Amino acid sequence: MTIPMSSDEPEPEPEVQRRVDARTLWSGGAATAVVAALIALVGILVCRWLFTIPILAPRREGAWGNASTVGYVFAAAAVALFATAIMHLLLLSTPRPRMFFNWIIGLGTVIAVVFPFSTTAPVSQKAATALVNLVLGIAIGSLIGGVSTRALRRRVVRRRYTEPTNPPSRTPGDGYN
Repeated sequence: MTIPMSSDEPEPEPEVQRRVDARTLWSGGAATAVVAALIALVGILVCRWLFTIPILAPRREGAWGNASTVGYVFAAAAVALFATAIMHLLLLSTPRPRMFFNWIIGLGTVIAVVFPFSTTAPVSQKAATALVNLVLGIAIGSLIGGVSTRALRRRVVRRRYTEPTNPPSRTPGDGYN
């Protein structure tokens, strides 16, 4: 009688498959866009009303400013949606997506904070705009990073050896059980 011998080979490592729940990611991205737009609006209003620093519009335009205020609010929402697209791409293609996303958002935030200082505006306006941009960058990065945690599904696939139903030396109906 032949007995199949057990293999001394180690079990194969389980394979981890990632699946992105796009609905969760993009609904979180849309909510982040709304939050970013409101942060931009509140930041501008606080600077103009509370600190009387006329950022993004001349002082004569009042607290609500002009079209550049609306443009800044929509730009903040667009940046949040763009960050969601970057995260989606990274989740699908890179081994450590959140690490790369944090670097991308961090460097983008540094650019957004430093850029106002290259303009000819007064220092108070430069600093106020830089502060609003910093808060926007932190909010967008943390919110999209948190949403991506919920949007990523991991599944462990274990591949095991299955014994054949009949030993190779036997055939069905040969009289041996």
